[in-house]
Amino acid sequence: MTSSKIRVMLVEDHFMARIALRSILSDKPDLVVVGETDNGNDAVQLHAKLKPDITVMDLGLPGLDGFKAIANIRAQNKTAKIVVLTNYDGSEDVYRALRNGAMAYLTKDASGQELVQAITAVHQGNRYLPRAVRDQLAERIPCSELTPREGQVLKLISAGCSNREIATNLDIAEKTVRIHVSSVLEKLGARDRTQAAIYAIQRGFVHLD
Repeated sequence: MTSSKIRVMLVEDHFMARIALRSILSDKPDLVVVGETDNGNDAVQLHAKLKPDITVMDLGLPGLDGFKAIANIRAQNKTAKIVVLTNYDGSEDVYRALRNGAMAYLTKDASGQELVQAITAVHQGNRYLPRAVRDQLAERIPCSELTPREGQVLKLISAGCSNREIATNLDIAEKTVRIHVSSVLEKLGARDRTQAAIYAIQRGFVHLD
């Protein structure tokens, strides 16, 4: 009976990937896909409506990204169980997703069998972190959290913007930009802007989508 199955909601913005996920999960007798969407805003609303047992969540979503969608869903429902399935593989990506409430983290090179294992484990109340993900967390260099403004500055640094361009883009004084840049370099432990940009992209602080 359907009521005995694990009810799964899919959040994936790529249509073909979503079809593939649905096919993999629908083939399992103890799983049923009860809903799906392609963006973070709808994911929050759909989760509140469907109350699935498990949500399989991408992170690189249009509009509200997966990190914020996870946080919003968990704010509405503290018992929500979320499995991340994403192309993002930086240590900061893993950290942010788990901090926001995800219980499992898989990259999209995971097999269908491993995804099912993760869903089952999380449904039973356990975390599921493959060795590669655990290694990423172990290698994460602790640093002070960036403020939202510093995050904006770091993304623009990573895009190759000068202080003047950053000031224009954010509508702030160039002197203020220099203060933010210095703070970003200090928090990341970077010696210059280039190292900060490389670190940010490799670790997942910034995604140049």
